[in-house]
Amino acid sequence: MRRLWMSLLLVPIVAMAVPTAASASPSAPAAAAARTAAAARTAAAARTAAAARTAPATVRALQPGMSGAAVKALQRRLAALKYYPGAIDGQFGANTLEAVWAFEEVQGLPAHDYVTSAMKRALAHPRAPKMLVPRGGANRIEINLSREVLVLYHNKRVELISHVSTGGHYYFCSTGGCAYAVTPTGNYRTVVFLPGWVTVPLGEMYNPVFFIGTAFAIHGDTDVPLAPVSHGCVRIPMDIAAFFHKLVTIPGEPVYIR
Repeated sequence: MRRLWMSLLLVPIVAMAVPTAASASPSAPAAAAARTAAAARTAAAARTAAAARTAPATVRALQPGMSGAAVKALQRRLAALKYYPGAIDGQFGANTLEAVWAFEEVQGLPAHDYVTSAMKRALAHPRAPKMLVPRGGANRIEINLSREVLVLYHNKRVELISHVSTGGHYYFCSTGGCAYAVTPTGNYRTVVFLPGWVTVPLGEMYNPVFFIGTAFAIHGDTDVPLAPVSHGCVRIPMDIAAFFHKLVTIPGEPVYIR
């Protein structure tokens, strides 16, 4: 009975409200659309937040100063391809960077101070260094001036690939006169090895392996940039110069420069 009584009381109120509701009816679809759009935005925001929580973090390009498993994997791959990244310790230092440069130079890629996406692809399917003198002998040293790389062959196999810096093609003057900084092309042989730092008229060489008298050598230097900057010798990184002389026959190892 109470329900019936209450319903009878509400009839006039509902009847009075009908005109008001009718006057508001033209904007009702817009209000409903607004509520739907708001709900859609809320759902989209929730999906975006969920995706952000589950998506992997952006991977930074490997570069000097970094460390970890990814760096160690890079070092192992470079070493397997006969580049010298230094100790396989997961530390991206100067030795690893110089190996990265050498790899990029052999692959014909622009050299960078970090591992590019193009280099990552090339590491999976690398090209062998261009052979300058295919019949030059089972053991030989080849220096590619256009790529700025040295390749050491032992028993017809690549033993070592190194970044180098050769003659910078500039004029310079010293106590012996003026000259043009160029690394001579041709066929040579190792002549003599001198251990440690050796002082010559144009500066110092570390562990030089001479191939023209005691004037032109493959030697270590603290500065082996991407650009050719030497007076004419072939600069190699210090870490490689520490053992390079042990890998070659002195005297007599063929040296081909092209």
